[in-house]
Order: sequence, then structure tokens, then C-alpha cells
Amino acid sequence: MGDALAGALGQTLTVFCPAYPANGRTIFRAYLFVGDVLLSESGMRDHPLNPMHDANLVRVLGAQSKRRVVSIGLDDVRRGPDALRAAFARAARGGPVHAIVDATQDDDLYALGVALDGERFITGGAGIALGLPENFRRRGLLATTSDAVAQPVRGGRALVLAGSASTATRAQIEDWRRSHPVFDITESHVAEPDAAVAAAVAWATGAAGHVLISAGHDASVVRRNQARFGIEEAGRRVESILACVARGLVRTGFRRIVVAGGETSGAVVNALGVERLRIGPRIATGVPWTVTEGPTPLGLALKSGNFGAPDFFAHALEMTS
Repeated sequence: MGDALAGALGQTLTVFCPAYPANGRTIFRAYLFVGDVLLSESGMRDHPLNPMHDANLVRVLGAQSKRRVVSIGLDDVRRGPDALRAAFARAARGGPVHAIVDATQDDDLYALGVALDGERFITGGAGIALGLPENFRRRGLLATTSDAVAQPVRGGRALVLAGSASTATRAQIEDWRRSHPVFDITESHVAEPDAAVAAAVAWATGAAGHVLISAGHDASVVRRNQARFGIEEAGRRVESILACVARGLVRTGFRRIVVAGGETSGAVVNALGVERLRIGPRIATGVPWTVTEGPTPLGLALKSGNFGAPDFFAHALEMTS
């Protein structure tokens, strides 16, 4: 995807920086750390969908790309935006290239944001966006009033969809299960997606209060589904089930949805026909409430499976009760 977009835009150099220090993601010498350990030593090492056995992002991206991949070190970052631009120029002299940029604190991302002023395509985690707004603010292109933040959708019943099998999401599911109802997507459900959707919608409609539909509660179930259907097909089936459940329950009146899992979030947004979102208040680091446009707005909280504290689901809904 990075190769295709960079090529379509005629961009010789593309910056990659998935660092987010406030959420424990830092990059040093092109190695991605989660907290105090390498990515390959974190919970992502045994992730059932995307196991990460190498923390070196030059190697990880290089294995996926036809372009050269280089590292821009912390020394260049700490010398400021001009030094970063010079480093980018040096890297691009050899032709099309992707650059992994070190960042271990927010100030690094602010410097990177200034250096990227005018670039049309960059990629990374939410942290890379920290330094970008100032570029637009200098031009008078950003609103400075509270109207810039969308008011969240409040009240009514809410739905939580957990498609991630990450360690953080499993902890969030179990925290929710202590005091709220949960419908678990089982192996038999994955084998019969249409029946699974009908069962989950019927259960949620009849349950009291807010509900959670979970496909990530048990990593062993995820692995058995992968062995039976293949990794991609098992994931596609789960995403389709959860997305169809979301669409069905919105039709019954659910107006707030919390989604855990990047692929699941994309599937839900597509199933609901969402084309544009307004950013609302922050729930946790890197995760805001958003509001869809249209005559009947929906409140959506879309998060990576690895983000948020164990009580994330309850906290998100308490904010909009």
C-alpha cells in the first residue's frame, strides 16, 4: 500500500513513524519498543493474527516493499526540522525510499511534524500527527474554538464489538464481563456466519443495557478457526459477522458503538456506509469519540486492539451516558 500510494503521488521519499510515546510506543535505531521491551518481546510476539517476531522496522518494512528502506536516527531528529529535511534529502538521492524515523518523546514528533510540512503522504501511528496541526495553524487553516470538537452522541443503548485478540483487548473483555452481558463468537458461529449474525442480533436486542459481542476472548479459539479456514478467511468471517451485527443493531436503535480492533473497525465503518467522521472528545491516549454525519448521527469509538486500559469500554460509555 505504501509503495502504491507513494508511486501514485510521485513521492520519492515516504516517512514511516509508528511511535507514540504517550502510549508506550517508541523507536530507537529503527527498533520499535512497547514500554521497556522490544516489540518482539511484547505481547505482540504471540498475537494470533499478526505475530511480531522482529522489532527492526527496516527489516519488517523491507520484507514488504520494493523500495529501499532506511533509518533516520535520533541524532538527526534532535537537531531539529532543518536537519531532518537534510537527512530526508540525503536518503532520497538513491531513488525511491521509505524512511523509518526514530522518536522516543513527544518533542521528537513535534520536530518531525514541522519537517513534514507540505508532504502529501506519510504513515505511522496516531503519534505522528502530533506535530502536524501546527503547520495548518500557521496558515490560519484551523479553527481555534470549541466548535472544532464534535459533541458526542449521548444516551440510549450502546454496543461494544471486540474483534481483536490482543492482550489488551482480552483484558478489556474480561473487565466488562464482570458486570455486563457478553455474547461470545464461537467456532460454530464462524462456521455459520449468517446464523451467527442472527443469533447475536437477537441476543443483543433482548438483553438489558449495553452489550458486548466478542470474537477475541480466547486466543485458542482464534487459532482453531485459523487452522480450519485459513488465517485470512477466518479473519474475514469474524470481521463480516461483527460488521453485520453492527448494521443490524443500528437498525434497531443502537446509536453508540465502541469497536476494538483495526480490521474490525474498518469492516464496521464500511458496513455502516460511513464516509466522514467528526472528531469528538478523547477517551484515552490515541482514541477519541467520533460522530458520523447525516440526519441520524452515530457515535463511534474506533481503537487499535492494543490501546486502552482494562476499563476502556465502560469508561468510553460513561463519558456519553
